[in-house]
Amino acid sequence: MRAAVIQLTSTTDVARNVAAADRHVRAAAADGAQLVLLPEKWTAYGPAREVAALAQPLDGEAVAWARATARELGIDLVAGSMAEAPAADDADARTRNTSVHVGPEGELRATYRKIHPFDVDVDGTSYRESEHERPGDEAVLTTAADGTGLGMSVCYDLRFPELYRVLTLRGARILLVPSAFTLATTREHWEPLLRARAIENQCFVLAANQVGEHAPGLRTGGRSTIVDPWGVVLAQQPDREGHVLADLDLDGQDRIRRDLPVLHHRRPHAYAWPT
Repeated sequence: MRAAVIQLTSTTDVARNVAAADRHVRAAAADGAQLVLLPEKWTAYGPAREVAALAQPLDGEAVAWARATARELGIDLVAGSMAEAPAADDADARTRNTSVHVGPEGELRATYRKIHPFDVDVDGTSYRESEHERPGDEAVLTTAADGTGLGMSVCYDLRFPELYRVLTLRGARILLVPSAFTLATTREHWEPLLRARAIENQCFVLAANQVGEHAPGLRTGGRSTIVDPWGVVLAQQPDREGHVLADLDLDGQDRIRRDLPVLHHRRPHAYAWPT
């Protein structure tokens, strides 16, 4: 399988963001990509209140574009994540941070809502996603058109290895990480975390990050990356908009899992997770 990750500098200009996504997804497909991943908040990224005001429902223009584009190009398109508007009758007015997988027939194959809100202080900036975003509560495994298991996640989820182990045990062979990792955390944490999730689960990891300045004081670190199950970085995008590709050797993944059967050596009775 040939896969691609798209790197964008999204802002609160939705039309510009969708046009950029369209351009780069088409370029990746022209390069032979069968599976394409967009970054987190690809439709709108900037100050939290502005992004919330630009939230869309799942039957809105952004998902409609994803469905039409995937169908036209005949690809599996994972539309990173977007701010999903709450239903009109929902008592919780917060948006969701939602990732959508669209298959090559334009069908909506899976929807994942980010489980872990980014409520932290980094490099002098305070982030409190839970004030505006309602977290999800379900791990989501989906499948590509060829049946390959895809484990869905978003950004800060990357720091919670138990999520990826559950996805792997359910059948994931590729872990998807659309992100808007801050500049500070991208420098020291991004690649080590991606490689760790790949090595410990013997999975490919596709990680599409935002890059650059999205609003005054809001910067992300780029370096969108594809990692193989041995932890080798197969491709990494320079710090500008664009895409990178890699051919995913699924037979090679089978060999790694057979020769180093760490998943079979688990002894979960000895380390049951506390609640």
